[in-house]
Amino acid sequence: MNRQDALNLLHEFTKSDSLRKHAYAVEAAMRSYARKFGEDEETWGVVGLLHDFDYEMHPTVPDHPMKGSEILRERGLPEDLRTIIISHVPQMQVPRESRMAKCLFACDELCGLIVACALVRPNKLEGLGASSVKKKLKDKAFARTVSREDIQLGIEEMGVSADEHIQFVVAALATIAADLGLG
Repeated sequence: MNRQDALNLLHEFTKSDSLRKHAYAVEAAMRSYARKFGEDEETWGVVGLLHDFDYEMHPTVPDHPMKGSEILRERGLPEDLRTIIISHVPQMQVPRESRMAKCLFACDELCGLIVACALVRPNKLEGLGASSVKKKLKDKAFARTVSREDIQLGIEEMGVSADEHIQFVVAALATIAADLGLG
C-alpha cells in the first residue's frame, strides 16, 4: 500500500478534521524517524497514517484496533504492519518488538500533546521547545485525553531522552505545519 492508497483509506473512514490532522502528524513523525534510521519512509508513513483510521467507527478497545485491522487485511496491508498498528494500543498487550512499532507508540500520544501545545502559542510550532512541552506534560488538566503514561513508556521503549524525542517530533511536525493548521 502506498501513501495515496493509505490517504484514500483514511479519508474514507475518517471524516473528522482533527483526527485526520492527527494521522498526518503521526505520519510526519514516522517518516522522519524512518529517514533517521535508514528505513523505508513510505511504509513507515503508511503505518502512521493508518494507525487510527478506524477510531471514529470503533472508538473503544478492542474494536479499535481489531476491526480496523480486519479492514486493513481485506485491503491488502501485510500482517506485520497490521500487528504494529495493533501494538500501538496498550490494552491489546501486543509486544512492540520492532523499531517501527516502538516509534509508532512513542509518537502517537506525543503528537497529540505537541499539537495541543502549539495551538495555544502565538508562534505555534516555531520556537516550541522540549521544556515547554514537558511543562504541559506535567499539567494534567492540559490536553487531558493525552496519556502521559503512554508518552513516558514510549520514550523509555525508544531508549532516548525525553528532550531528544520531543524536539525530534516537533521538528517533524514543523515540516507539515500548514497541513496541521499550525502554519
